Amino acid sequence: MKQLPEGFLLIVKKACPTCELIEPVIYEMSAAGLQMTIYSQDDPAFPAESEAVLYDESLEISYDLDIETVPTLIRVREGSEVARLVGWHREEWQAMTGVSALGTGLPDYRPGCGALNVDPGMQRELAARFGISGLAARRVEVAEISDEMETCFEKGWTDGLPVVPPTPERVLAMLKGTSRSPDEVVAVVAPNKVPCSVEKVAINAVLAGCKPEYLPVVLAAVEAASLDEFCMQGLLATTYFSAPVVIVNGPIRHAIRMNSGINAMGQGNRANATIGRALQLVIRNVGGGEPGGVDRSTLGSPGKYTFCFAEDEEGSPWESFAVQSGYAPELSTVTLFPGHGIHEIFDQLSRTPESLARTIASCLLSVAHPKICMASDAVLVISPEHAAVFREAGWTKQKLLAELHNLLQRPGSELVRGVDGIAEGLPEAFADNPAIPKFKENGLMIVHAGGKAGKFSAIISGWIASGSMGSQIVTREINQ
Repeated sequence: MKQLPEGFLLIVKKACPTCELIEPVIYEMSAAGLQMTIYSQDDPAFPAESEAVLYDESLEISYDLDIETVPTLIRVREGSEVARLVGWHREEWQAMTGVSALGTGLPDYRPGCGALNVDPGMQRELAARFGISGLAARRVEVAEISDEMETCFEKGWTDGLPVVPPTPERVLAMLKGTSRSPDEVVAVVAPNKVPCSVEKVAINAVLAGCKPEYLPVVLAAVEAASLDEFCMQGLLATTYFSAPVVIVNGPIRHAIRMNSGINAMGQGNRANATIGRALQLVIRNVGGGEPGGVDRSTLGSPGKYTFCFAEDEEGSPWESFAVQSGYAPELSTVTLFPGHGIHEIFDQLSRTPESLARTIASCLLSVAHPKICMASDAVLVISPEHAAVFREAGWTKQKLLAELHNLLQRPGSELVRGVDGIAEGLPEAFADNPAIPKFKENGLMIVHAGGKAGKFSAIISGWIASGSMGSQIVTREINQ
């Protein structure tokens, strides 16, 4: 803040009835010999007979002084504010100015009006123009006749869908969603190993259409995706289908109104859609992971746009995945899984956990390939109607996982290459193994989500290179 002129500062606007009411008071203060500087927000000729009026047309002074209401009277000593009055209150003005009988004939009290600098949208604009924003990103000037949306397409900042232009005002508003410094490096983002600041994540969150309150989730997702064990570079470079699948646990699900119920993995929820998209845009725009470049997926999948949902913890018969992973229930977390499409589990008739577990196991056999084992992980999304079968029978999540493990073991003689006329399969060396599991230890993850009607669950298949040789499931705590 610049050094203020000595004496009294008065901020007014002609459109304010209270400011017009106290116009005689201004002249009385001048006549009393008080040193005054008057800033008018909307009319350089108001007050009409005062020689101390300065026009705050840009509203920079009002912004710097953090004016919310006019009139505001400020007492200045040695260049600094020492007292402030808002609106008109005769006794308070007399006490501050030392002028008795001030405003004789006027009402004793009148509230002020809203200052122009706090009009809707103005605070963001003024913050971008005059604030100490800390923004370091390169500014890209766009001609007035240019279409901002088309410019974003031309610059290659999009995933093929329209994005929200990341103006300084929008980025500053997004940064209010976190207490972290804009220049803090969140992660080194693959594939180009580029240091990524909070500001850069915020820019891409704006592009994706996020609200500021989503930013902590996006930041945690970027951190998780950049962990060595997640191997984002490998996930991009593979010709397989996979991309980061974002699963959110904890209280933040409700705070930002994520969807864990009907159509949880579909369209329609802003938080679900934009959080996953923001992560993908960071990987593209900061890390350089563009299709046809490092991203070599043969077919890709819709999950490369966004794949994000919340777990329905309250309706689940089991502890959440986050709690199962060692996090306290009151903590919010984001889990990344290297997955892709959804494979349906259809079972309308099973009323016992044993029958339903067999259906689930039969569907899980097809992950990657029926004859490929211990290669791809999977997420099993159990819906409420199917979960009710296990709840009523008293099955824990651990019991279901153990049952599926037993059901998914097959003799190597059925899985080797060439059996059943299928060239794909395990090497001949596995032929004598009597029981080969479909998944590695901890390679099957269970979460609860979905609408309450419909006996359908789902499998999210993982990258064929899972575990220490590829990507592992990773979880990060979400911090504000």
